[in-house]
Amino acid sequence: MFLKKKILFALGLCGIMIVGQSFVQKEHHDDDKPQNLKILPKDISEDHLHKVMHDFSVSLGVRCNHCHVKQEGATGERPKMDFASDAKPEKEIARQMMKMVEGINHEYMSKIAEGNLEPVTCVTCHNGHVKPLNSVDSLVKKN
Repeated sequence: MFLKKKILFALGLCGIMIVGQSFVQKEHHDDDKPQNLKILPKDISEDHLHKVMHDFSVSLGVRCNHCHVKQEGATGERPKMDFASDAKPEKEIARQMMKMVEGINHEYMSKIAEGNLEPVTCVTCHNGHVKPLNSVDSLVKKN
């Protein structure tokens, strides 16, 4: 009986260790660092970069492949993304929009109401849509 408990305990401990390993972050190499950053800081942390990209994705209601090139892999494999590529025009549009938002926040928003206004972000205009909502008619439900 005591031996069964030891075996069960050891198996349980091994199971916990295996599950725990799945949550450990993978080792990152220098070649994993972001490349071709033209607007975002070159020393941006991976966590901050993922947050920025997630915010873009949610603000526009899109996935990564809206701006980034998706490389098809073998059948059944998850496609890989070529994040450094500038092949998609949407990526350059995003860069220009980032400059515009920075300009609006720096040149205008910071000078209104003593700088106490919320900064403009992608969601301010996009509200989860690829095309920004730019008229009152966009807000009215159509029957």
